[in-house]
Amino acid sequence: MTVCGRIRLRVLACVALALGVAPLAPVCDAKAAESHALAMHGAPTLPPGFTHMPYANPDAPKGGRLVWGILGTFDSLNPLIVRGIAVQQIRGFVVESLMARGNDEAFTLYGLLAKSIETDDARSYVTFHLDPRARFADGKPVTAEDVLFSWELLRDRGRPNHRQYYSKVAKAEAPDPLTVRFDFGGANDRELPLILGLMPVLPRHAVDPATFEETTMTGPIGSGPYRVTAVKPGASVTLTRNPDYWGRDMPVNRGLWNFDEIKLDFYRESNGQFEAFKRGLYDFRVEYEPLRWHDGYDFPAARSGEVIRDTIKTGMPQPSEFLVFNTRRPVFSDIRVRQALTLLFDFEWINRNYFFGLYARSAGFFAGSELSAYGRPADERERELVKPFAERIRPDILDGSYRLPVTDGSGRDRTTLRSALKLLSEAGYELDGAVLRQHATKIPFTFEILVTTRDQERIALAYQRDLKRAGIEASVRAVDPVQFDQRRLGYEFDMLQNRWDQSLSPGNEQSFYFGSQAADIPGTRNYMGAKEPAIDALIAVLLEARERAAFVSAVRALDRALISGFYAIPVINVQEQWIARWNRIEQPVATALTGYLPETWWRKPEAK
Repeated sequence: MTVCGRIRLRVLACVALALGVAPLAPVCDAKAAESHALAMHGAPTLPPGFTHMPYANPDAPKGGRLVWGILGTFDSLNPLIVRGIAVQQIRGFVVESLMARGNDEAFTLYGLLAKSIETDDARSYVTFHLDPRARFADGKPVTAEDVLFSWELLRDRGRPNHRQYYSKVAKAEAPDPLTVRFDFGGANDRELPLILGLMPVLPRHAVDPATFEETTMTGPIGSGPYRVTAVKPGASVTLTRNPDYWGRDMPVNRGLWNFDEIKLDFYRESNGQFEAFKRGLYDFRVEYEPLRWHDGYDFPAARSGEVIRDTIKTGMPQPSEFLVFNTRRPVFSDIRVRQALTLLFDFEWINRNYFFGLYARSAGFFAGSELSAYGRPADERERELVKPFAERIRPDILDGSYRLPVTDGSGRDRTTLRSALKLLSEAGYELDGAVLRQHATKIPFTFEILVTTRDQERIALAYQRDLKRAGIEASVRAVDPVQFDQRRLGYEFDMLQNRWDQSLSPGNEQSFYFGSQAADIPGTRNYMGAKEPAIDALIAVLLEARERAAFVSAVRALDRALISGFYAIPVINVQEQWIARWNRIEQPVATALTGYLPETWWRKPEAK
C-alpha cells in the first residue's frame, strides 16, 4: 500500500471514531427503492409529483429573443474536450444530462433524461431508468446504448475531470434499452451516482469518436431545448428553441427555456462590451467591476428605468478572487516566501481606492458559508480528521484565531513590511540596497503577474508597488482572454488571478481543483500545483461522508489544509451578484439559492 493509501485509511478511521462508530466497518448493502430524485446528503426537498421548481414561473410566456453578451471569444462548439475555447452554453441548452440540478438545494438531482434513479445505502452502484419519451433533436430516441457510449467516450477522450470521475466505474451495463447500471467496485465515493447523473448524453449515431477531440464549429445534436442554428466563428452563436423538444412539459422544465431564440454575442474587450449594453445591443450583463456598478450606470436608459439593476444575495459560498502562486516555479516553492508575499498585499488600500469598500476578504475557499473554516475554531470531529497531519495545519488556523494581515491602508504599512522581510530572510533572501536577492546566488527576486481584465491589471499594479518596497521586481503582463486561458490551462505563468466557484456540496471537483494527481495534468484547475497528502486524504473523506454534519466538518478540515498551504493570496470576496437588464426581460419573483438563472427569464409581452 502507498503512503497516501495508508494516510487515507488513518483519516477514515479518524472519521469513524469522530462519528462514534467502528472504523471501517462494513456498510449495509440495503437496496434503495427507485426514486424521482437523489440528494447528496439527506432527502430531496421536492416530493414525487411536484409540478415545477420553486424558482420558476410555470406561467411564463414563451417567445421572443434573448441576446446574451459574453466577454471573450470561441473557436469550438464542443465544451467537453480540452482543446479550444468552447461555448459553455451548449451544456444544458443543447446537450442534456441524465438528471437536472435542483438550484434551491445544496446538491440534489431530479429526473430528466432518466425519469428515476436507484442506488443502495452504500452507493456502490447506480441504476438510471430512462424516460421512454426522451428524444434527440433529430427525432431518434435516447437509449441506454447512448448513455454507455457517452460514458466511454468522455472517460477516454473527454476533459480531465470527466476522465477522472468516470474511470471510477468498474462495470457498466444496459439490462434493457431503457436501463443503465454502473457499478463502482469499492470506489468509496458517495458522490459518484450524482456525478454520473450530471453526465452529458450524446447520440451514438451522430458522434465519431475518432474526431471527437478536435475543435468544431458544427453544432452538436443534443436532446436539449435548443438547437444551434447559426454560427459566426469567434463572434456569435444562435440557439433556436426546438418546437418538438421532448421534455418541455416535465416538472424540472416547466417555466424554463422560454425564449424562442437565444443569441450569444461575444466581445473581446470589456469597455466595448459595456458600451454595447448601454446601446441596447444585448439584454443583460453580470457586472464584476465595482467602479462601474457604483457610478457607471448613470446613462439615460438607466435613469429612466429602461435598464434595471438587481442585487442578489445568494446562499452559496461567496465567489473569491485569489492571486495564485504557481508552486511549480522554484521562486514560490518555499512556503515562507508565499507567506511573506501574502503579508505584502495591501487589501485595505485597494478596497478603499478602487472598489468603494464594496468587497470583503476571507482566507478560506468557502467564504461566507457554513463550510468555511476561516475564523471558526475546529470542532472535535475536525480535530480527529487533521490529527494525522498535525504538522501541516497551523495551530492558529486550527483554533480559528488566524486572520489575514490588516494594513493601515496607507499603501506604506511598515509593520507588515518588516514581518514579510523577516520571513524572506528565513527563506534565504536579503536586501542589497533596494533589491531583494537570494543570499547564495545573488539572483534578484523577480516574477511575472499575468492579467487579462482592467480590474486584474489595477490590482496587479498596486501589488507591484507593494512588492517594490520589499525589493521584489514583479512585472505585469496583460494579454487577451484567449491567451490568458491558454496560458492558465497550460500552467505557463508565475502568478495570475483566479476564482474557484464553490457550491454547498463540494465533491469530486475538489480533486480537479486541488488534488495531487491534477497538478501534473494540463487543463485541470489545480493552477497552484498543490501536491499535499493532507488535501488528498481530506477530499476522500468528504466524498465518503453520509450525514451533513460529518460532511461539513470534512470540508472545513480541507479548507484549513488549503489555508495552511498559502497557495494563493486572497484578494476579494464577491458578496453579491450584480445584474443589469433591459426591462424587456422579466424574471420570476423567487430567486434560486444559486442566484440568477437566465433559463427562467422571459421576454416581456408587447402591449396590445
